Amino acid sequence: MTQPPAPRVPAGERAERKRQAIVRAARDAFVQHGFDAGIDLIANQAGVSKVTVYNHFGSKEGLFQAVIGDALEQALDEAVAGTQARLDSSDDLRESLVWTARSWVAAMTRPDMLALRHLVVSEVRRFPQLGQAWRQNGPDRARPALVATFERLVAQGRLRMPDIDLAVIQLYSLVLYPHLIHSAYGASLPEQVTEGLITTGVDMFLHFHRYEPAPR
Repeated sequence: MTQPPAPRVPAGERAERKRQAIVRAARDAFVQHGFDAGIDLIANQAGVSKVTVYNHFGSKEGLFQAVIGDALEQALDEAVAGTQARLDSSDDLRESLVWTARSWVAAMTRPDMLALRHLVVSEVRRFPQLGQAWRQNGPDRARPALVATFERLVAQGRLRMPDIDLAVIQLYSLVLYPHLIHSAYGASLPEQVTEGLITTGVDMFLHFHRYEPAPR
């Protein structure tokens, strides 16, 4: 049996404006009402029809994935670009990682980002693709730059890191994950504790992996 052609996603400047309006409205609705926020409510807030929402995103799950991608892109674009730039231009790994960690924490602990993350966690069993979208668009976007730098320093004999994939997770665990754990039960870490986790966490990470600064 011949399959019907896939629906065409609206294109053009006017369609893009509508898409952005839908994503903004959906983000507000999901944060306020959870995943049960109705498409009718979202369409009304965006000033479009319900059909227009489905034409752009196909389903509520597709819309939520777009919301995740848009939110993480806005929050992390500067951090990801800055990480890449610093790792490429600086030979001071500690300074680069401290900057990166501060940027990650600042972006990912914003109230709206925490609300979206909690919503993903609550719905991931029903919709595993939401978790995948979060991971792909989150701090892991900086992973290729980190891996390339670690591989280069290992080759130079300035870093001992037999398992680079494990090391990236260790870095996240030291500087970022404590905030996400505390946020799960409505708590936040004081600024002084945050800075301590970042600076001492990076130092512990580099000491464990026998980092040798560049000779002066």
